Amino acid sequence: MVIDFGIVVFPTLPATIADRDETPEIVTFIIQPVTGEREMERVFIYWDNSNIFISAQQVAIEREGETARYRARIHFRNLLQLAHGGRDIEHAIAVGSIPPELRHVWNVLANEGVTVQLLERGAMQGGEQGVDQTLQTAMLRDAFDHNGDPGIAVMLTGDGAGFADGVGFHADLERMHRRGWRIEVLSWRHSCNPRMREWAEEKGQFIALDDFYDSVTFLEPPAPGRPMAEPRDPVPIDLTRRQGLANDNLG
Repeated sequence: MVIDFGIVVFPTLPATIADRDETPEIVTFIIQPVTGEREMERVFIYWDNSNIFISAQQVAIEREGETARYRARIHFRNLLQLAHGGRDIEHAIAVGSIPPELRHVWNVLANEGVTVQLLERGAMQGGEQGVDQTLQTAMLRDAFDHNGDPGIAVMLTGDGAGFADGVGFHADLERMHRRGWRIEVLSWRHSCNPRMREWAEEKGQFIALDDFYDSVTFLEPPAPGRPMAEPRDPVPIDLTRRQGLANDNLG
């Protein structure tokens, strides 16, 4: 028997003693190695929109001036494309708030097959209620439902709070990693929890959204009464740059 690159070759045995002098027939079987690589290309996306958006405003100020703060927006379709990197999306969930004027924006993600969860803002502090818990529930359900058949968990947030107590996004990403999941974290450099970023760089992949700022953000025209400024459209996303970053991490 000869094994070479997944091809197994068996010589057939002679049917009778008289057949022993004959050249044995060669039967070849092609065996697909069970590596799970194909399955591992399935992407599961968990998107904390408020964390990504608020941090993007700070980057906009640094790059385009103070007036960009209130005009900076996330280009959902480009950011989603950066997250999946051309791979198949098995499950994607994005969590944000529900201002009625933004519903048409959220519809962009829904039309791309992303599950959109819009939460009420708290009456006292104005913050969204239950964002972390909603995303963590989705993460743990996926880890449970795909136990033994892991994929790639792509986390869009910089929030690594709660790790020391075994809670929060970072802790759940570690749980998934221990069960064979590949991990990718997409976040802004200045706002990503340092411990989570360091862990992602060591165990998986960290993608700095700063490197794709011109693609994942755009600037709206100024609101009436605000100083005049030019709008800015996003540039097309360049996924070859993302792949280059991935290769650097592997190196």
